[in-house]
Amino acid sequence: MAPDHASLRVLLMQARNDLEIELQEQQCFLERCQLRPDQLTSLNLPKLGKLPLTGRVLDGYDALFIGGAGDFSAIQNYPWMPFALDMVREAYDRRVPTFGSCWGHQLIARALGGTVEHDPDRAEMGCLPVELTPAGESDLLFKDFPSFFLANMGHHDRVTALPDNAIELARNASQPFEAFKMADRPMYGTQFHSELNADRLKARLNQYRSSYEEQLPSAEAYQLIVDGLKKTTEVDHLLFDFLTKFAVVSDVSA
Repeated sequence: MAPDHASLRVLLMQARNDLEIELQEQQCFLERCQLRPDQLTSLNLPKLGKLPLTGRVLDGYDALFIGGAGDFSAIQNYPWMPFALDMVREAYDRRVPTFGSCWGHQLIARALGGTVEHDPDRAEMGCLPVELTPAGESDLLFKDFPSFFLANMGHHDRVTALPDNAIELARNASQPFEAFKMADRPMYGTQFHSELNADRLKARLNQYRSSYEEQLPSAEAYQLIVDGLKKTTEVDHLLFDFLTKFAVVSDVSA
């Protein structure tokens, strides 16, 4: 029998050096998922000492979320990257409902055979429009979204080829694969930050302000992005809906 929302246990895989952002990311997932703090456990990969055995980490959890990574790239091979990739594959094999946001989206793609590239020329930052594909319009998770919606972005790497058996759900004028799912599993990725509202994104951008300003023509260009942040009403409920449709309800096909 599937658990109800109040009894869910969720694992959040993080890749964060900065403690303030690590804690903020946890709070964002709690807010978006409508979970109590005791329902969410964090596994922050760069701060782990001895890595646990992959096959046992997911025991007892109803869903896996994978967050962003301001200081790390999904294309690099850090000491803990094999563990992170194996975690995705383990979740896939065990059909654990899994959702990756930004870096997490890229990690899922890489782990399952897709391609991720560093592409600063197509970097996205701020609140930008996204369009559902026909598959997205009929997808169980996205079908109630409008065809066009706004989402919060902040990335320099991007998925350039999906894994086999993956379905593109959303794209925009800048690039494809803004969202995808695995066809035979409750496993989703969004290049946009599904866990961030405008206020949370503003705080995140300001934390990495010096890095972002180096990549923009001027400080004024950075400020325009911050001032242009808007509410992303549709995305606000995406993570809660994901849990409701895939972690709480047991008889729904992925």
